[in-house]
Amino acid sequence: MRVLGVDPGLTRCGVGVVEGVAGRPLTMLGVGVVRTPADAELGDRLVAVEQGIEAWLDEYSPGYVAVERVFAQHNVRTVMGTAQASAIAMLCAARRGIPVALHTPSEVKAAVTGSGRAEKAQVGAMVTRLLRLDALPKPADAADALALAICHIWRAPAQNRLQQAVAAHRTSGAPGTSGTPRTPGASAAPRTPGASRAPRTLKGRTA
Repeated sequence: MRVLGVDPGLTRCGVGVVEGVAGRPLTMLGVGVVRTPADAELGDRLVAVEQGIEAWLDEYSPGYVAVERVFAQHNVRTVMGTAQASAIAMLCAARRGIPVALHTPSEVKAAVTGSGRAEKAQVGAMVTRLLRLDALPKPADAADALALAICHIWRAPAQNRLQQAVAAHRTSGAPGTSGTPRTPGASAAPRTPGASRAPRTLKGRTA
């Protein structure tokens, strides 16, 4: 499995490619940052991010793209730029038919370090160790992109099993199968009030 991890951002968009399968040693194929000037027009910056990610897709042909899921922050301007860069990454992948996975920062931290509250330094140290690197890639955006790729490789098998289980459940619950839920009383014929009871003779009265 070859995954391109993307840590979205307008000024620095981290990118990293990792190859391998869960349970076996992983290999880093490439890591870097797509940069755009902060004083450039927004449209030009988005085009630069797109061109940068497209170049990485061309060079490494990943089977999956893992992007950090964007959450609201106190700095609206920052989160808007991050969300825009994230959308560009997803667009580039979707245009090529490459599956995209979104992972939260806590998911990535938990996958790489075992703790969803790990500090950036811990994540970086584990990325360096897991990929057998001589030094931690810099800036932090690049290391975060590698962590995203590692997270997806390790979580993908479990996610695939979950998706298969959900699909099997939906199939078994299709109309006409034994898995179709029954509505209470649905199989019983409708009753007309008093229809199943014999006529009652009132005492003390004659026909």
